[in-house]
Amino acid sequence: MNDITILGIFVADLSFSGDKIPVSGETILGDNYNIGPGGKGCNQAIAISRLGGKVNFISKIGDDDYGKLAINSLQKNKIDTKNIIISKKHKTGVAGIHVDKNTGKNAITVVRGAPSSMTIDEINIDIIKQSKIFLTQLEVPLDVTLYCLKTAKKNGLINILNPAPACKLNNQFFELIDYFTPNETEAEFYSGVKINNEDDAKKSAKKLIKFGIKNVIITLGEKGLFYSNGKKEIYIKASKVKAIDTTGAGDAFNGGFSVALLEGKEINECLYLANRIAGLSTTRLGAGDSMPTLNELK
Repeated sequence: MNDITILGIFVADLSFSGDKIPVSGETILGDNYNIGPGGKGCNQAIAISRLGGKVNFISKIGDDDYGKLAINSLQKNKIDTKNIIISKKHKTGVAGIHVDKNTGKNAITVVRGAPSSMTIDEINIDIIKQSKIFLTQLEVPLDVTLYCLKTAKKNGLINILNPAPACKLNNQFFELIDYFTPNETEAEFYSGVKINNEDDAKKSAKKLIKFGIKNVIITLGEKGLFYSNGKKEIYIKASKVKAIDTTGAGDAFNGGFSVALLEGKEINECLYLANRIAGLSTTRLGAGDSMPTLNELK
């Protein structure tokens, strides 16, 4: 039995680094590239495993070369692949990522591929029932995500929803969530509050709490993060690092936060550690490959 179960996608990340992100119609010369594991669910699973957590990863890939990359990457990171559904009809997802090496900022296009066809019947629901934490995003069909969240809640798990890509959700989702972890753009989508500073984050979190969510954590990129449970509020500044690529930083945060929560740490310490892990992940190119190890935190 593993302690944390993740529902999400694997995509092969094709990352290109250069002096800027090209605009429409522009061709630029890059100086580095990386082909590696990606997709929010995959990145989070790798983050958890590298931090010493035991994790189940539920996903769907194609029977192709990128699918082989998925299996190899997961096994390399000591993640059990028995809950990876392999489709003969659909391709493994891919993501094209342009990275500005000077700021670490990026522009991403994702083609989900096989996970977009995932159905409830394909899920081994028992592995969720046997876990302690369920972490998911909005990458797979919403009916599958909702079913898994309901199952987790019914069986006493802690539900963490990283609401990306942002899309309209009904109240059933919000009532099932213990920790809601949007970035500022996603928080703005759900709350209607544009976030430019800490005060805006407070206003956004206040609105989100009213939806029935127990705890809100808004990651603010280079500005840090803001936490609220409706009574307690915490603001933490971002770690001081030289960011090379911010791809996957939110996934590193969610993975690190899940592990700290599982270990029974107080909320302040969970947030601090997750913030530090996210910062470390931005100091190298790639998403899944950039997830820090336990030794790097010592």
